[in-house]
Amino acid sequence: MRELRREWRPPFPLDLAAVLAPLRRGRGDPAFQIDDTGMVWLAGNTKGGAGTLALRRVAGAVSASAWGDGAESFVDGLPALLGAADDDSAFQAHHPAVANARRRMPGLRLGATGRVWDVLVPAVLEQKVTGYEARRSWRELCRRYGVPAPGPVPNGLRVPPTPHALLGVTDWQWHRAGVDGARRRTLIASARVAHRLELASALGGAAGRDLLRKVPGIGVWTAAEVAQRAWGDADAVSVGDFHIPSVVGHALLGRSLDDDGMLEVLAPYAPQRQRAVRYVEASGFSRPRFGPRYPVRDYRSM
Repeated sequence: MRELRREWRPPFPLDLAAVLAPLRRGRGDPAFQIDDTGMVWLAGNTKGGAGTLALRRVAGAVSASAWGDGAESFVDGLPALLGAADDDSAFQAHHPAVANARRRMPGLRLGATGRVWDVLVPAVLEQKVTGYEARRSWRELCRRYGVPAPGPVPNGLRVPPTPHALLGVTDWQWHRAGVDGARRRTLIASARVAHRLELASALGGAAGRDLLRKVPGIGVWTAAEVAQRAWGDADAVSVGDFHIPSVVGHALLGRSLDDDGMLEVLAPYAPQRQRAVRYVEASGFSRPRFGPRYPVRDYRSM
């Protein structure tokens, strides 16, 4: 199989792991693996078809190899994936915690895959369930309805299912994957207009998020989660998240916040509110372990 190669030298400090971290859906993500040598493997769908991208740091450069029908799209999109289009020059830290994180992590950038579908599916799966449930369903869908990643890849690397593949999933198969009715209806509605939703990445910003929200079942939270990854939206805050308001509140004010309180404290960071959140998240800060949590449910037994 033909291999495409590219070496790219970023003109800025780059923390490869931190930039790519939002794309990984748990350690068992079939579409994102890190092997024993430190090579990062990504599998995905592109306009050209399924592809695999392998990345590693070599001195001050990033060495990339790609395989499959989507190889060209992957290598062409390498700089954007690693934050080349991200402009943080106007960002100002208004809280010590953000300032400290920014100083300690100069290589943190907001990357952009340029591809909506592959980040939309796991975002929908994460709606109103625990991370454990969502990751389990993501693994099931990739393994059963995705395809093996092209190239000399690690065992188990899979390309996520295409819109066409998900439209062929029956009700009992959704049930077996642990996906309830509300989320499966959102995924089916998204799959039917997936080609149009890819335009959201080109629109970017609020316009891109608004386009995504035209699909029933995609709200503010899901649109923000997609925007953060597909086009590196620096202002797309995940309003409605179970954890983020509390984490932001404790990091910046020392107390819990609700969504309204979080938006108020983040207001000075507009139009780069999500960048401030990323600094808080990437710093490793976690809220105190108390309060209710979502119960883990298994829809396969219901």
